[in-house]
Amino acid sequence: MPAEWETHEATWLTWPRNKITWPGTMLREVENIYLRMIEALAVGETVHLIVRDEKTAASVLKRLKLKAPRLVFHEVAAVDTWIRDYGPIFVKDPHGRKAFTKWTFNAWGGKYKDLARDNGVVDQLEWLRRTPRFDVPMVLEGGSIDMNGRGTCLTTEQCLLNKNRNPKLSRKDIERRLSERFGLTKVIWLKEGIEGDDTDGHIDDITRFSGPNTVLTAVEPDASDANHAILDENLRILRRETDQSGRRLRILELPMPGRVSLGKSRGRLPASYANFYIGNKVVLAPVYSHANDKKAVRILRKAFPGRRIVPIECTPLVYGLGSIHCVTQQEPA
Repeated sequence: MPAEWETHEATWLTWPRNKITWPGTMLREVENIYLRMIEALAVGETVHLIVRDEKTAASVLKRLKLKAPRLVFHEVAAVDTWIRDYGPIFVKDPHGRKAFTKWTFNAWGGKYKDLARDNGVVDQLEWLRRTPRFDVPMVLEGGSIDMNGRGTCLTTEQCLLNKNRNPKLSRKDIERRLSERFGLTKVIWLKEGIEGDDTDGHIDDITRFSGPNTVLTAVEPDASDANHAILDENLRILRRETDQSGRRLRILELPMPGRVSLGKSRGRLPASYANFYIGNKVVLAPVYSHANDKKAVRILRKAFPGRRIVPIECTPLVYGLGSIHCVTQQEPA
């Protein structure tokens, strides 16, 4: 599996429409976030957008500020937007030939039966039928793994070893299947994810590769914050770890945006600056109207000097319990 910063053919998105995920006027705010994402990404790559129907596609085109965006529509009635977790995960063979893997999506351990229907979205995408496909008999969400493109994968025990995913598979079984399909020689296991994360600890909220040997990892210095001990333990593990070649990791620390909430019904939201997305020319950076926004953007600018950092206010988006990386999926060139 190539690293996310390697050249893309495209980015895949699913247009938001679930009024349960984003009630009232919030859905319109999330749509505006999507428009900003598409406009930023389409400068450097094609955007594949899953929409319910032609009417939705026409509305999107009308609202976009780009005159001729590189945008391909696919009419599929997806339930929700979390394509990182139910969409195709693309891989390449040693000769550069592209394929995709299809894993089982059970809506984060069976938490949302209606959203589990999105396990079938990939089957309805005719566009993908031109690409070789490998089905893997294992529950896996794309947000639970992060690759350096050289054979090392980051993940968490809380998610991949959770009995609500693959109760009959051992750690070795899971590592073997990941290695077979993603070309891995090393899996780095962190412990837990952040408070408010209903995915049981997805890695893309806490620690991400920004280079073959460099990781960005979230930290919380406030000892009274519930995320302090969790993130500190993960940081200690990273300091002991190496990449696939035995080299110590270069670690860049990302701040957290504090406690982000929006209404009493949701409680604390899983807001994190680590949920960024790397496009060909830009990095889409979630921000949350917090004092640490500017610091996080500066760190991302240092980590990705050849790309423009695009901060996007994501408090409405993360109300749905995910942010920018959760709603994107890269297709390598």
